[in-house]
Amino acid sequence: MSNLLEIKNLSKKYFNKVALENINLNFEGGKIYGLLGPNGSGKTTLMKVIAGLHKQSTGEVLINNQPVSYKTKAIISYMPTENFLIDTFKVSGIVDYYKDMYKDFNKDKCLDLIKKLGVDVNAKVSALSSGLAAKLKLAVTLSRDAAIYMLDEPLNGIDIIAREATIETIVNAYDENKIIIISSHIVDEIEKLFDSVVFIKDSKVALASNAEDLRVERQMSIENLYKEIYK
Repeated sequence: MSNLLEIKNLSKKYFNKVALENINLNFEGGKIYGLLGPNGSGKTTLMKVIAGLHKQSTGEVLINNQPVSYKTKAIISYMPTENFLIDTFKVSGIVDYYKDMYKDFNKDKCLDLIKKLGVDVNAKVSALSSGLAAKLKLAVTLSRDAAIYMLDEPLNGIDIIAREATIETIVNAYDENKIIIISSHIVDEIEKLFDSVVFIKDSKVALASNAEDLRVERQMSIENLYKEIYK
C-alpha cells in the first residue's frame, strides 16, 4: 500500500528553539501508529504541522502526494490535548456544532459513541469531569469520516477503569484505508494497538519501526523499549 502521509526533511524552529529536526517518516493507510516520547519531545508540534496548524521551517509534508492546504485539512481529524469544547454548550450542542462544521461528520455514530463511553448527552460541558470531557473529545473526533485521525494523548484524564473502553473505541475506528496516529507517553496499556511506533527524542526521530518486529528483535515490550530510550 502506498504512503498516505509522507514527511520529508522536516524541521520546525520557534525563534531560537528547535522543536523538530530533520524528520523523515512514512505512514501507510490501514495502520495504527504510536507517536511516543515524553512531554516536550516534539510530538504535539509534529501533529500540528501535519494538521496545518503550524508551518514547518524547512522540509515538506505530503498527504496523498499533496502539500498541506485547505484540501488536506479537510481529510484530517485532529484531537489536540487542549480542551476545545465550548463550555456553555450541552453535550448535544457540541454534537450539533460538529454536524454543522464538518460535512463528513456522522451524528448518529457520535451519539452512539457518547452513550458507549458513558457521557450524558444532556450534560453541560462545563459540568463534565476531565475524563468525561476527554471521552467527548474522542467521540467527536472519531465520528468524522477522515483519512487521517490524530489523537494527542487520548488517555489523559481518563481513569484506569475507563481506559479499556476508550482503547476499544479507538480500535473500532480502524479501517484499512485510514491512518490513526496516537501520541502518548502512557505506553503500557495502549501499546497493543500499535502496528508501528515512532520514538521522538530531543526533537528527532530516535527510532521508527514495525512494533512486532521491535518486540522480537529487542526481546522486550514497547513499554520497556520506551524506558530504555528515555532513561
